[in-house]
Amino acid sequence: MTTQTDQTEIEGLVHRFFRALDAREFTPGWTDGLLTEDARMETPLGTSEGAAAVRATEEALGRYDRTQHLASGIVAEAGATTARASWNALMVHVHHDGALFRVGGLFEAGLARTGDGWRFDRMAVRVIWTQGRPPVVGESAARQPSGSRVG
Repeated sequence: MTTQTDQTEIEGLVHRFFRALDAREFTPGWTDGLLTEDARMETPLGTSEGAAAVRATEEALGRYDRTQHLASGIVAEAGATTARASWNALMVHVHHDGALFRVGGLFEAGLARTGDGWRFDRMAVRVIWTQGRPPVVGESAARQPSGSRVG
């Protein structure tokens, strides 16, 4: 049974995760309060686990000058030690040349209750729609030209 406390904590975790993505402060351990050590991430760019999932996330975001991730409609179902959650997401990516790539999607996640609170142990994003120029798969941030900033 999901308590109001569980719902609120899981909502907070979703928002902290999205803010961390957009802040891009990828210091060692930046996901410690967000993911379990063996978390599995599924995205349109592939599936990875643990430290590889963290590196893949950093690499994917490095393809862009800036991003903004917005979550809405967070629904959680929690038990004593595990939970499931899903939410709608609007993800805006600004290429280094200023062009936009927008994605509307649905996130589905599994969570584990730790001594320090809920952590994602599985997360998958399902793309519903896109608009604009997607990234070139295999293109790294180091090879992309810097461009003008929009906004």
